[in-house]
Amino acid sequence: MKKKKKKIYYGDIYIYSTFNNIIISLTDKIGNVLAWSSSGKMKFRGSKKNTPFAGQITAQNISDRCLYFGIKKVDIIIKGPGSGRDSAIRTINNNGITILSIKDKTPLPHNGCRPPKKRRI
Repeated sequence: MKKKKKKIYYGDIYIYSTFNNIIISLTDKIGNVLAWSSSGKMKFRGSKKNTPFAGQITAQNISDRCLYFGIKKVDIIIKGPGSGRDSAIRTINNNGITILSIKDKTPLPHNGCRPPKKRRI
């Protein structure tokens, strides 16, 4: 029997942006990962992986995969302090994908780690 391609209309895009890399995942509403991309996968190396241009190219790849699966509306969940977050959101929006909501789930410390003990001379 011929396998049918699933029609998915809504999805989630997770943008995990660190100081060293940008990882973008496309999931359905249940949480199954349909596609993923990172700036390292897009052949950026070293300090160029964290740039807004790398985030733009990575988001372009993910938005092409969205259109392949038929996803037109997405929710975006952002995590991390990196610099490619905003350009990735703009690129997804410019490629004809409707953004329903943007959530920022960056973890913030309440009191931080325990400081080191006092230095004795």
